[in-house]
Amino acid sequence: MLELTDVHVSYGKSKVINGVDFSMELTDKVALLGRNGVGKTTLLKSLIGILPVESGAIIYEGGMINKKGSYERAAGGIAYVPQGREIIPDFTVKENLELGGISLKKELVKDRMEEVLTYFPALKKHFIRKGGVLSGGLQQQLAISRALMSHPRILLLDEPTEGIQPNIVAEIADILNRVHQNLNLGMILVEQNLNFAFKICDSYILMQKGQIVNKGSRGELTDDIIKRYLTV
Repeated sequence: MLELTDVHVSYGKSKVINGVDFSMELTDKVALLGRNGVGKTTLLKSLIGILPVESGAIIYEGGMINKKGSYERAAGGIAYVPQGREIIPDFTVKENLELGGISLKKELVKDRMEEVLTYFPALKKHFIRKGGVLSGGLQQQLAISRALMSHPRILLLDEPTEGIQPNIVAEIADILNRVHQNLNLGMILVEQNLNFAFKICDSYILMQKGQIVNKGSRGELTDDIIKRYLTV
């Protein structure tokens, strides 16, 4: 289980996350929703350890991880696909994937890479090309596959459809559903595209001003809630 209790996170002197309480099983798929600037990305970064928790507790598989570094959290099963993908542009597809598997024993990296690429066959054609020359859709697939290299228990995805063509968006939704079905890993998905989010996620949490203000199952997200918290 992943559990957050009264979590507060700041950027410098600015409080961004204000007392978040949240829990999920490591097989759940949860959409993290809200307008721009409400703290969604900050919350993901605090989960992976890029930003420190000012107070409160992040409990993962029964232990507090507040003081653990990003590498320790990744090795423990938390994987992060950042907004904007952030692949290494001068690394080949192969090298980016090897970087994702850095916590694995060397002899296991090749087998894991082959397993991950079964979900992303398009990347096989570009295996020795540099990541920076790939299309946005292929770069996003590379970012997700890189995250999967570490055998995660939970996958954090920040705006994976940003700047991607609709046909590739649909393909990524199908891939993530197959990944969940086959690997049974949890997902927290930050996404503005509600159709995409709910092709994948069974439930949602809604943030406003650094707090969770609404949550429920997919069918409980009514037009009134969307208008109040999501419509610009």
